[in-house]
Order: sequence, then C-alpha cells, then structure tokens
Amino acid sequence: MTPPPSPVAEIVTPFPVSPPVPAPANPLFDAGAGAPQPPAAEPPLEETSIVRPYAITGGRTKASYALELETLISSKEGDVGEAVREQIEFGSIVEECRTPRSVAEIVSVLRVPLGVARVLISDAADAGLVTVHRTISGDDNAEAHLMLMERVLSGLRRL
Repeated sequence: MTPPPSPVAEIVTPFPVSPPVPAPANPLFDAGAGAPQPPAAEPPLEETSIVRPYAITGGRTKASYALELETLISSKEGDVGEAVREQIEFGSIVEECRTPRSVAEIVSVLRVPLGVARVLISDAADAGLVTVHRTISGDDNAEAHLMLMERVLSGLRRL
C-alpha cells in the first residue's frame, strides 16, 4: 500500500536551476576569424555650448522686430561685414538664410531657445545682414490672411 500524498503546502523543494545553454554556432550571425567586424557603435557626441543663452544676447530678451515662428528671414547679397566676425551666431544666421528660412528653422539650426534666436535675428537685421519679411499678423488685413489659409488648406488636400 502506498502512503497518502502529502499536502501541497509542505512541498518546498525548489526546482534546480541549470545555467543557460549557449546558442549553437550560426555562420550567418557569428563572425569568423577572417570576417570583417562591424564598427563598434558609439553614441553620437552632443554638441553643447558652455555659454549660457543670456550671455549670447547680453541679457536682452526683447527683439526690435516682431518675429513670429513663420516669419521669413533672408540674407542680403554682398559682403557680410565686420558684424559676422564679432558674433559667430550672425555667420550661422547669414549662411542659413541664403534661401529664405522661417524663424523656426533658424532656431533649430542655432540650437538656442526661441527668445534668444529672436534677439540674434533682430540684431542681425539691425546690422543689415538679413532682411525680415513682413508677415500677416493680428488684424492686419484679416481677409488676406483668411485667403492665404484657404490656399494652404487646398494645397494640403491636393497632397
């Protein structure tokens, strides 16, 4: 006669844990001695500035132009002058604006906060390096603004 089974609560014997088994060699994934090794992936170096944004603008936060995100900026033809040599950011703005760019695009290239970029673009315009193109804002000819938005919407629908 066999003894009755013991209650489940009394069984505390842990299962033996075996070490992981290495995967079999696969020539498609394992590089042999003569196979070229892929380069080790290094994380991209982040370019950061050690200069605080307010130091770039001299502590100023107000631009002398009304620069919205969609305002177009273009650089003027000719010699860029001494102003570019004084402030490195002016050179970046002038170079980027060889074709008209929006303030938002310039912000992303300069990698500075929007307020700082507005002050820098405004300073570049005051120095005669760039042209600030007028945008429709507020109640300035609201009908023209509505027509522009309708044209943009119809263009998006055609895509």
